[in-house]
Amino acid sequence: MPARPSLLGHFHELSLSTRDIRASVEFYEALGFTHCATGDTWPHPYGVLTDGRVFLGLHEYRFPSPSVTTVRPGIAAAIPEFTALGIALAFAKTGDDCFNEIGFRDPAGQMITVLEARTYFQGDRPPQQQSLCGWFEAFSLPTADFAPCAAFWERLGYVAMEVADAPWLHQPLTGNGVNLALHRPRTLDRPMLVFSAADMPARLAKLKDLQVPLSTELPRGLDPVRNALLESPDGMALLLVGDALQ
Repeated sequence: MPARPSLLGHFHELSLSTRDIRASVEFYEALGFTHCATGDTWPHPYGVLTDGRVFLGLHEYRFPSPSVTTVRPGIAAAIPEFTALGIALAFAKTGDDCFNEIGFRDPAGQMITVLEARTYFQGDRPPQQQSLCGWFEAFSLPTADFAPCAAFWERLGYVAMEVADAPWLHQPLTGNGVNLALHRPRTLDRPMLVFSAADMPARLAKLKDLQVPLSTELPRGLDPVRNALLESPDGMALLLVGDALQ
């Protein structure tokens, strides 16, 4: 199904606040992520790593994290389009003397940031070149009620797919350059990056050999032989599963 025109523009990065950017960089490097070249937009330490499908912006700067960050040129002039939908802005930094950006939250509290321009150069890593985590499936958000969240993201240009019950109850959302999903807080009470691979047990063995710590906090019903949860130094949860999302 083709993506709908998006108020958000196009996905840029999943922005992560980190107290120690070196530790975060080394964590993702160990997983097989590679660097993108960054510009000088931000005054704080900043780096972007990718597996070819998802782009993680590491900011040694405090803000509501993680944030789904997109780029839409002329965002200052587009603010009325957002407020016309009843969206209350959490912040709006606009003007001739600053880098324009706005931010707001979805009904479950997920932060969304829209920038006026890109802050890194994507590079040429192909999506087929997987990290040790496997194939990036989606950025999944916890919410007790799928319907209002799905409707909100659809107003922004996403397409809500049918709710699926495997590997856990979730609702996929497609469009805008990155797949999203909604999951119940009892599955995991925080956002997570979801990756899949048919050979996940071998990948988990490799991660253990590299001394990457695996969390015991797995969603209920997932076999620890074929699934694992990692936590990055910046607090991001990465769920690695042996079965692709339906």
